[in-house]
Amino acid sequence: MANQIDGSGDVRAAEREPDDANPHRRLRGSLGVWGIVFVVVAAASPLGVIGGPVPLGIASGNGTGFPAIFIISTVIVLFFAVGFTALTPYVPNAGAFYSYIGKGLGRVTGFGFAFVALISYLALEIGVYGLLGQGAQALFSSYGLPDIHWGVWALIGLAIVTLLGHRNIDLSRNVLGVLLIGEVAIVLALDAVVAVNGGPEGLSTGFVTPSEIVSGAPGIALLFAFLSFIGFEATAVFRDEARDPLRTIPRATFLALILIGVFYTVSTWALITAWGDSQVVAQAVADPTALLPGATEQYLGAAGLHIVQVLFVTSLFACILSFHNVVARYLFTLSNRKVFPASLGQAHERHASPHLASGLDGIVVLVFVVAGIAVGLDPVTQFYTWLAGISTVGIIILLIATSVAVLAFFASRKRAGDLEVPVWRAFVAPAIGLVGLAGVFVLVLQNLPGLVGGSTPVAVGAVVLLVVVFGVGAGIAAKRSQVTLE
Repeated sequence: MANQIDGSGDVRAAEREPDDANPHRRLRGSLGVWGIVFVVVAAASPLGVIGGPVPLGIASGNGTGFPAIFIISTVIVLFFAVGFTALTPYVPNAGAFYSYIGKGLGRVTGFGFAFVALISYLALEIGVYGLLGQGAQALFSSYGLPDIHWGVWALIGLAIVTLLGHRNIDLSRNVLGVLLIGEVAIVLALDAVVAVNGGPEGLSTGFVTPSEIVSGAPGIALLFAFLSFIGFEATAVFRDEARDPLRTIPRATFLALILIGVFYTVSTWALITAWGDSQVVAQAVADPTALLPGATEQYLGAAGLHIVQVLFVTSLFACILSFHNVVARYLFTLSNRKVFPASLGQAHERHASPHLASGLDGIVVLVFVVAGIAVGLDPVTQFYTWLAGISTVGIIILLIATSVAVLAFFASRKRAGDLEVPVWRAFVAPAIGLVGLAGVFVLVLQNLPGLVGGSTPVAVGAVVLLVVVFGVGAGIAAKRSQVTLE
């Protein structure tokens, strides 16, 4: 296939390449299972989740029963992953969800969702710059340094991210690995100390108490828990930079999801235990941002608190870097599918990175950050929440469409008498995952105004935007016969 990106060390992928394939349209890397897991888990921002969505889930959701909701969310995404990885051998490119959707629902539909994916991940990447800027501003101010505007810190972060995005993915992997180890280590240290010493009321039992699990608003809790898994599509996005992708991608997908699910479940339980079952909800409602720092200072002392404050900022940086790499590879791949100008599909001669696509992503982010600064948007309640709302809806729609595509693809294979995948992987697990995802989507729509800062116009605008970009992508594919999924 012309312009097909080669996977390093993958003989089967190489066999699909024509002998004269342009090497400057290939990405190269040596990502193994753990390298991809680092990228995925970093995108999930473990410390950021424990300090952000978890307190909100406790306060607005089902309180001490929240850890059980993480278990339920993990089960849903694992059922989805069974079908997702079953289809992986039939999708020999790095297009990720939209290529999977195209396999089952057709080329035009696939490219419609390609645009939905691109906008969703770009929106989340841009939005997190608001959190990064605010976090860095608060961090340095707490040490008595000048109170510099959040936008300045966001722009400094953008410069570093763009520089790393210009280089080979292996450099980003190394940076993400170091940052990820630091943030996971401090949270696990807190978990261990809390588990050994117990909390003011002993160990929390809410997550195994049925009445606590269904108390309050478990639907809201499910929403916050599910948001914590966003980004695991990266296992497929980095296909061309993985060693033996047919094995690496499925293993990395399941390993990342299991690690994320276990980490969030245990850490949420420890955070609740640290405050006590009878006190944690009131504390979370009063000040959700103080839940993690307060517990850390209590159990790990002032030194632990300072470490958490620093790693919280680096966690957000790692999240941005991960999504920057995802967006750049979407632009790169779509350019080689003849959707965008061919120049964006050029790989760097020395770094074998999507440097031009990475640069374009940096320019788009720069425009939005500067615009947010110019109109005086609050970096968290407006800049981040509005963009995160767009991303949340878009990504859940992508997961649902991918589940439907998996079922449709294997149904067609079965009708043709060519079904080589067990029924469990082809139909049963994807169907269960689809039901769970549909339930999550209903909850998201019901609570979308609150998710985007209480603004109904923004909520409606987010949905309309996604519909429009789907139409644009589908329209381009319908009008250009040369636009292909492979």
